[in-house]
Amino acid sequence: MRSLIRRPAAAVPHDPAPSRLGYRYQRLLLTPGFRATMRIGVPILLIASIAGSHFSQPENRAALMAQIESTKQRFQQRPQFMVKAMTITGADQETMTRVIDLLPKEYPVSSFDLDLEETRRTIEALDPVQSASVRVGAAGTLEVRLTPRVPAALWRDGADLRLIDGGGIVSGTVTSRSDRLDLPLIAGDGAEQHIAEALALYAGAGPLQERVRGLVRMGERRWDIVLDRDQRIMLPATGAVAALDRVIALNDAQDMLERDVVVVDMRNAQRPTLRMNEEAVAALRRVNENITTNGAGN
Repeated sequence: MRSLIRRPAAAVPHDPAPSRLGYRYQRLLLTPGFRATMRIGVPILLIASIAGSHFSQPENRAALMAQIESTKQRFQQRPQFMVKAMTITGADQETMTRVIDLLPKEYPVSSFDLDLEETRRTIEALDPVQSASVRVGAAGTLEVRLTPRVPAALWRDGADLRLIDGGGIVSGTVTSRSDRLDLPLIAGDGAEQHIAEALALYAGAGPLQERVRGLVRMGERRWDIVLDRDQRIMLPATGAVAALDRVIALNDAQDMLERDVVVVDMRNAQRPTLRMNEEAVAALRRVNENITTNGAGN
């Protein structure tokens, strides 16, 4: 008799190996690059997609920019960043007035609104200023320290009298020669470009220095020294200081410049030449005529 109890079919044995797709996925998980992409790249991509969708709207972008600007302004306007006053040192009143015109007019002002390097360059572009230091001090003060140019000579440039330093840079003007009698006067084409040689000649004038009225650049190649009593020393293009030393030695020995000499021509080192004034020439001519007449009478 056939049993009425149905026996279960034999169970199919379970295969522990993953499917082909699962195997490939597990292999990918063993790859560091894929794991990093899944842990970092995918979230970043999702965030970027959401942010891009949000900020694709103009009003959202405008709101973000306004929020950023507001935050920046609140930070820059903090009391510790505010400049409340300024100080300027190292210059005369006229130069200080010109510098003040280049600085902010209203205080307090945020230090983030100040371009200190550009301000320094602008101040140093002024003729009377050799160098400048611009910084914000601990007390919220804009500190400007100036180093003025030291004029070494007066340069007659046409009708103008300009102050010029040892490097040939103009530092200002004066209205009259009497304003700076302590400085030598130079003139002539290219005089400002050879200021060092002019100063060396002035310094080497020695006992004649008080009589020097100016140095004139002649033909852009040499100097004439103009003395009082309308006397002039014509110097060569090269060896001018040595030629001046010879003139000083001759004057010390023979009081040459105390006589009726108008010009001492040292352009030819081998043959110095003296030129007398008209009165002395006329007197010498009369003496020669008298000698000639007396000689003929004898």
